[in-house]
Amino acid sequence: MQKIVSRIRKAIEDYNMIEDGDKIAVGLSGGKDSISLLMGLKNLQIFYPKRFEIIAISINPGFDFFDSAFLQKVCLDLNIPYIEEESHIKEIVFDIRQEKNPCSLCANLRRGILNSTAIREGCNKIALGHNEDDVLETFFLNLLYGGNINTFAPVSYMDRSNITLIRPLIYVPEKSIKTFVKKNNIEVMNKCCPMDGVSKREDMKNLIYNLQKEIPSLKANLYGAIKRSNIKGWK
Repeated sequence: MQKIVSRIRKAIEDYNMIEDGDKIAVGLSGGKDSISLLMGLKNLQIFYPKRFEIIAISINPGFDFFDSAFLQKVCLDLNIPYIEEESHIKEIVFDIRQEKNPCSLCANLRRGILNSTAIREGCNKIALGHNEDDVLETFFLNLLYGGNINTFAPVSYMDRSNITLIRPLIYVPEKSIKTFVKKNNIEVMNKCCPMDGVSKREDMKNLIYNLQKEIPSLKANLYGAIKRSNIKGWK
C-alpha cells in the first residue's frame, strides 16, 4: 500500500488535485483499480495535511452479476459512505440500441449518472481509477482511431456541472496494482460487462504489450513524451 499511496500523493501534489475541504466521490466499479484508489485515498486521508472527505459511488448498469453486497462490504470495512445508483444502461445500450461498439455510449451514460449523483451528494470532485497504463492506451486509441494526439488530463474541470475530475492513479502502473491486490489477498468484483476482453482498449493493451517486447523503454518513453507535449492538462 505504501508504494501506491506514495505515487498517489505525488500525482495529487504535481497536479494540485486536492484542496482543504474537498468532498470527493470515488467512482467504485469493484475492480482492482477503483478498490485500490479507494483504499489509497483512505490511507492518505489519515496523514495528508489537507483535510478532505471521501464517499464511494457505484453505478449499477443492470447486469445480472453486479454485486451490490460486495461493494457495500468494501466500503463498510473502510468506513466510507457508499451510494449505489440504479440505471438502465444495459437496457439502453444492449437491448434497445444493440450497439456493436457499445463502450463509448456506456461510458458516457455512466459518466453522466456519476456526475449527477456526485452533485446530489454535495461533492465538488470525482476521483476516477485510471492508471498509468490507461493513459497510454487512451493515447493510442486517439492516435490510431481518432487521428489526434491526445489523452485524458490528470485534472479536468467541467464547468457545466462545477465538478472537477481527478485521476490520482496516473503514476501507478497496472502491474503494481495487480501485485498489490494479489499480495494482500484483496477480493475484487467479477467483471460483469459482456464486452470485457474484446474492446478496442483491450486491443491497445495488447499492442503496447507486444511493442514493449521489442522496445523495453516504450512505456517510459511514451509517458515522458506526453508530459513534455502540449496535451491539455499535462503541463
